[in-house]
Amino acid sequence: MVRIGIIGCGSITRNRHAPEYSANPQAVIAGYYDRNRDRAEQLADSYGGKIYDSVEELLRSGDIDAVSVCTSNATHAAITIQALESGKHVLCEKPMAVTLEECAGMAEASERTGKYLMIAHNQRLTYSHAKAKEILQSGEMGRILSFSTVLAHPGPEHYSAAQGKHTWYLKQAHASLGAMGDLGIHKADLIRWLTGEEFTEVSSFSATRDKTDENGELAEVNDNAVCLLRSESGIIGTLAVSYSNYGDWDSRTVIYCANGVLICGGNPDSSVELVRRNNERILYKPEASPGGQARINSRVIDTFVDCIVNRKPPEISGREGMAAMKMVMGCLESARTGSAVRI
Repeated sequence: MVRIGIIGCGSITRNRHAPEYSANPQAVIAGYYDRNRDRAEQLADSYGGKIYDSVEELLRSGDIDAVSVCTSNATHAAITIQALESGKHVLCEKPMAVTLEECAGMAEASERTGKYLMIAHNQRLTYSHAKAKEILQSGEMGRILSFSTVLAHPGPEHYSAAQGKHTWYLKQAHASLGAMGDLGIHKADLIRWLTGEEFTEVSSFSATRDKTDENGELAEVNDNAVCLLRSESGIIGTLAVSYSNYGDWDSRTVIYCANGVLICGGNPDSSVELVRRNNERILYKPEASPGGQARINSRVIDTFVDCIVNRKPPEISGREGMAAMKMVMGCLESARTGSAVRI
C-alpha cells in the first residue's frame, strides 16, 4: 500500500488527486497540507488522513511514502526538491516549474536521491491520444508532415479554488507563465510524444487580450498565444492556447500525414477519427469500463502509483517535463523578442 501525502488542497486536488487516490486499491491518502487549513480539513473529512501544519512536518513523517505537489507554479520546484531529498517519491502538477534552471534542479534531485519524479502531463494518458500514438507508430498513416493542436477554454477563474479574478493563475508572482504554462505545456508534451521527435525551433505571439484582475486592470500574464513549431526532422505545426474561449472547450489535435489525417477531439461521436486519402473515414470510440461507462479517470494517479508499486521509473519523468518546458519557454522568449528561437 502506497501512503500518499498531498501538498496543496485546491481544485486539482479536490477534482483529481484526492478522488483518484481514494479509488486506487493500492494507495491510501495519509496526510494533507494547505495554507488554508479549511481546505485540508474538508478533504480529510471526505477521504481520511491526517492534517499537517507545515510542508516540513508532512515530509518528516514516516507514515508517508510519496507526495503530490499541487501548489501554485512558482512553488513547485522548492517543494519537489525538498520532498525528494526527504525520501519521498513525487508527483508534481504541471507546469513542473517556472524556469529551466528549476526544472533541471528537480530532475537532478530525482536522479541523485533515486526517488521517482513524475510530472502530471495527463494528455498523453487519455484514450484518444494513446490510440493516436498507436496508429502513428503502426506506420499506416505514413510519415507525419504537419500538425495543429489547440487548447482553449474560458479561463482559470472558473475552476480554481479561489474562483474569480483574484485567482493566482492570473498573477505573475504565482503563475508566471500564463496560458502558455497552464495550457501550452499540455500540448507541448503531447506533440513531442505523438511525433516522437524533439522540437528545435519555435516562433510565437502571445498577448493578454481579455483577462482582467480584481481591480479591472489587464492580467499580469498572457491569456492567448499562437506558436509555430519545427521538429528535428522538419515537421512543422501550430500550437494555440486561449483563456478567452467563451464557448465549448476546444482541445483538438490534428496530425497531417502522408496517407491521410488523424483527428483527436474534433468529432463528438469518436475519440479518434482517421480520414484516408480516398476519403474513407474510420472512427474509434473510447473503451468502456465494466459498468459500460467511458472511463473518465485521468490515469495520472494510477500511473504514478503503479510506478511505485512495481518499481519502474515513470515515463513522464522530470527530464520529459523539462523537454516540454523548453518548448514553452522558447515560445515565450520568441513572443518577447519578436524573433524565432532555437531550443
